[in-house]
Amino acid sequence: MAVPLTVIGAGPVGSLLALFLARRGHEVDVFERRPDMRRVQIGAGRSINLAVSTRGLHALSHVGLDDEVLRQAIPMRGRMVHGAAGEQHFLRYGRDDSEFINSMSRGELNKLLMTRAEETGRVRIHFEQRLVGYERGRARLRDERSGEESDVAAAVVFGSDGSASALRAALGTEVDQSWLDFGYKELTIPAAPGGGFSLEPHALHIWPRKNFMLIALPNLDGSFTCTLFLPFEGDESFAAIESPDAAERFFAETFPDANALIPRVAEAVAEAPLGKMVTVKCARWSRGAALLIGDAAHAIVPFFGQGMNAGFEDCTVLMDILDRVPQWERAFAEFSSSRKPDADAIADLAVENFVEMRDKVADPQFLLWKDVETELSRRFPGEYLSRYQLVTFTRVPYRVAQEAGRIQLELLRELTISARDAAAVDYGRAADVIRENLVPLIRGYLT
Repeated sequence: MAVPLTVIGAGPVGSLLALFLARRGHEVDVFERRPDMRRVQIGAGRSINLAVSTRGLHALSHVGLDDEVLRQAIPMRGRMVHGAAGEQHFLRYGRDDSEFINSMSRGELNKLLMTRAEETGRVRIHFEQRLVGYERGRARLRDERSGEESDVAAAVVFGSDGSASALRAALGTEVDQSWLDFGYKELTIPAAPGGGFSLEPHALHIWPRKNFMLIALPNLDGSFTCTLFLPFEGDESFAAIESPDAAERFFAETFPDANALIPRVAEAVAEAPLGKMVTVKCARWSRGAALLIGDAAHAIVPFFGQGMNAGFEDCTVLMDILDRVPQWERAFAEFSSSRKPDADAIADLAVENFVEMRDKVADPQFLLWKDVETELSRRFPGEYLSRYQLVTFTRVPYRVAQEAGRIQLELLRELTISARDAAAVDYGRAADVIRENLVPLIRGYLT
């Protein structure tokens, strides 16, 4: 008989994990500290938008939900860069329109996964139950409504309870946490009169301003969810725009075209909660029959759009291991040791991409590199895939994509030392580097 399993946290990763486990024949109890978001209006988590891409869609395809998710999403084919004077420049993500990421509501995806998990008849989600302790296969839970505490058997337990994981704390796992000196606030550009979009809907809009930025992702109702990323302190910071007058002046001077689309911007900034961003790297993700997964094991900052995708990929990697290694403790140990290098790689890549988004996308040298990369992809199809393509549109391990990115950066620097445009590049030299260094690195991972 299958062992009853316990999952702590019913976010997107925990709900998908429960669905995977149920389809393998297990009975699963999920304990979630928040109320049921399908019945109570609550915050959806770190951000209200997700960028769903290949790794996440692959996991969803295993449970037959990829098409349903895509029907609720808007494809974004690239970045629309907004200059200081309102000029716009489009930077495509992939080779053509076949490569795109998908903007979707985190809350709607979470609701769908919870419902599908419960529909198996093997998953029971217990809401407003906070984990306050775990030891020797027993979990201690506090009812958030009554305050009463109780113990439940948890012979096999999964911690999918986010970057501030209570299970991680209970396990005493050694953890390295690093916080950005930047915070974020979410604002809204409403739908245009008549329900249309006031900006190009099939792009991630970005207003890069060297040390900070504003981004906007489209929603199905014609609105855009905007996220303002600013340092906490300094001349250009959240501290500097605390007063309504300062906030209005800041937006009018810094983001004039966005400012015209955000109603009562000073009021919106004042009312929006100030979020923080953390990178979590755990030394070990498992102890006995307890396993950390998703953000509980490897939280990352949101600048590569891979947080949820990486967590969903955790589920598929774990299921593959369980197919070979049916003993929980052995499977968990293998998962922890094999997956950690990829999680560490995407954590570092996400921080690097923050610098690229806020600063480099408006830099002429960076734009030249992007033009050269487009030409390299055209001349060497299947051989040259940019770092972004490898991370977002393939399932090449993150650590391999990171190494490929290092090789590509050196190649682009070499090719553009004297070239003023993509036509002046020595593509014969590029072919040598690509076939000697890049192709052998990624060949075995591409299908």
